Amino acid sequence: MPLLARTLTSPLAIDVRRGAIADLGKVLADRRIANEGRIAVAVGPGQGSQIAADLDLPHCEVFQVDGGSVDVATELGKRLRAGAYEAVAGIGGGKTIDVTKYAATMAGIPMVAVATNLSHDGIASPVSSLEHESGKASIGVTMPIAVVVDVDYVRAAPERLVRSGIGDVVSNLSAIDDWELAGREQGEPVDGMAVTFARVAAEAVLHRPDSIESQEFLTALAEALVLSGMAMSVAGSSRPASGACHEVLHAIDQLFPGTSNHGELAGIGALYAYFLRHRYLDHGESRMAAIRECLLRHDLPIVPGDVGLDEDRFARAVAFAPSTRPGRYTVLEHLNLSDDDIRRSVGEYVKTVGR
Repeated sequence: MPLLARTLTSPLAIDVRRGAIADLGKVLADRRIANEGRIAVAVGPGQGSQIAADLDLPHCEVFQVDGGSVDVATELGKRLRAGAYEAVAGIGGGKTIDVTKYAATMAGIPMVAVATNLSHDGIASPVSSLEHESGKASIGVTMPIAVVVDVDYVRAAPERLVRSGIGDVVSNLSAIDDWELAGREQGEPVDGMAVTFARVAAEAVLHRPDSIESQEFLTALAEALVLSGMAMSVAGSSRPASGACHEVLHAIDQLFPGTSNHGELAGIGALYAYFLRHRYLDHGESRMAAIRECLLRHDLPIVPGDVGLDEDRFARAVAFAPSTRPGRYTVLEHLNLSDDDIRRSVGEYVKTVGR
């Protein structure tokens, strides 16, 4: 169904198809979004600028987004507020969309997310992951009112970025298990609707035999990533899509910046978390096998060496991981392994799941 029609009845409109961006101008010109037509467009490097140039929006102003920091997002928010814009579209990859979500929230205006790759589940989430002086923070924001994913533009993105979104969405399974563990051990409330959204998103991709060469797979992946964002919105936090898997990835980002991208590290984090459950809690073996098979099927990394980390550095990241999300209870906090036990577990993990 065209995006414009869905905005009539849906608080979050989703358009995933070939040629979807062609209708973006009509959506942004809708008077229910921008009564007087004062539209801003934020674009990142790569395809964003070309897309903005192709849009039939003669009165919009285009802002270039360079980087994904809090400072960049704050500056964009000030410019949106100063220009009295009624809405903003963020066109690009994850950094551009996260910056635009934060800036739109600052300015108090609706935002449309236009994704040019499928590298992570932040497309429609109520969270912006932004860099700052001490590393990276996940900041609560207003989720987009609409999401546009044009499969033609996704195909033009680097394959590695498209594949990495698979790692992020299947990591939902590990995050759900961590949330339910926190419910049993800590009495933390678990939102069943958010769990359902997050699980359905992961299962939609986990066992599919096709890959990113298939338009049907890209559509399923895009919808799964958006559904993950909706799960976070229902939960009011990143809980249904972020557990030990994301603690490990954020630790790697902080200790060894530039190691790999978000989705690839989320996949490794989820696989390692299931190994811990299997090794110490005597469950999770079937999930570990299914996630390993999925990651290998899509040529994604599964062990530290695949992303250029030795076992010692990965063990250091695991030990540091709980400090990245203070107060979040996952299998890492539950086991509370010593540094020596962590090092041994990493060695066993590599031997167990390695190629």
